[in-house]
Amino acid sequence: MQPSSGTGSTFRLRDVALVGYGPTIVNATGHGAVMPVLALRARELGADVSTAALVVALLGIGQLLGSLPAGALIARIGERRTLLYGGLVDAVVMVAAALSGSVLVLGVATVLSGFTWTAFLLARQGFMIDAVPLSHRARALSGLGGAHRVGIFLGPLLGAALIHVTSLRSVFVLAAVMSVASALMARLMPDLGSENRQEASSVGHLSVWSVLAAHRRTLLTLGVAIVVIGASRSVRNGLLPLWADHVGLAASTTSLIFAIAAAIDIAFFFPGGWLMDTRGRTVVAVPVVATVAVAALLLPLTHEAWSVTLVVALIALGNGLGSGIVMTLGADAAPAQGRSQFLGGWRLCGDLGNTAGPLLVGAVALVAPLATASVAIGLLMAAGTAWVGYWVRRADRERSVSGR
Repeated sequence: MQPSSGTGSTFRLRDVALVGYGPTIVNATGHGAVMPVLALRARELGADVSTAALVVALLGIGQLLGSLPAGALIARIGERRTLLYGGLVDAVVMVAAALSGSVLVLGVATVLSGFTWTAFLLARQGFMIDAVPLSHRARALSGLGGAHRVGIFLGPLLGAALIHVTSLRSVFVLAAVMSVASALMARLMPDLGSENRQEASSVGHLSVWSVLAAHRRTLLTLGVAIVVIGASRSVRNGLLPLWADHVGLAASTTSLIFAIAAAIDIAFFFPGGWLMDTRGRTVVAVPVVATVAVAALLLPLTHEAWSVTLVVALIALGNGLGSGIVMTLGADAAPAQGRSQFLGGWRLCGDLGNTAGPLLVGAVALVAPLATASVAIGLLMAAGTAWVGYWVRRADRERSVSGR
């Protein structure tokens, strides 16, 4: 396979399906299996509730800490080797998490897993940028986001079946097997960026900080829009379970509602990619945040399972349409020289948003009743919608002029 270019009139997404989406589904299945039981594993090792919550948070911290180093690593060794080594390292840390009797070791393994997951996502994005023509970029990256969602959906189902017949530790072994499988699948992909890396090596690699400084205006404008998008997405996981508990819904009912939302997410990823490729990025980026704003304002009016489900479905619709929007905007904005370093900073913006969302919910709920907190978050997201709409629309215009 050679790097794609031109209009892509003969390009088909299935041409890159195996090497592009296969490792993502496999790896995400392992991570999806672990995420729901990470706190339970910590509790099994003797952690109290607050410590178990901290262990779960360490996954996000690992992603935050890994964004910039991962970008620098990919710039030096390429996407294929990053996927190979990252998968093997993740397998080792998952085995350590399964065998260890220490909460400390589990915490270290969780941080390292977050680091490898970030490296994995960045490497998949970089490969798709090289392998897919511009005319199909958004659909390809939306498909990558959809593949991630499929894995996250399948993982807990496989994990639950394993726990039923074995033990909690077996889920971490499953994740290790999936990481090794994704690493082996990555060996099938071509190393499309090798010539660019050789050229960069001959003139000297750009540092992460020099690349980010050169593109600071983009990061402080469109990058902040990415922070807003990330925060809006993570608000769902922080606010909606609290509201479901507040109105007296059973945990099983809440889980079912979230399963419905996951199905909607998956159903709308391809239409979202098509819209981005044919109508521009704004038409998808705005609904991601706007649906959260509207849903948060409507949430205090819901008191039954059906009404809560409708609000969750609204968010899932926007989120599903926006599958791949962060990666697509990053691919559009990334420079030819220092692309991996830039995308590491871009990934950091998204991770900051993902971390900020639950913290925002907790901070507002700490000083106000949950209904008031929901309205306040809705108003903040409305302001965020305006920011996202303005800067993404500007980026659309600039991309149209430049032909990128």
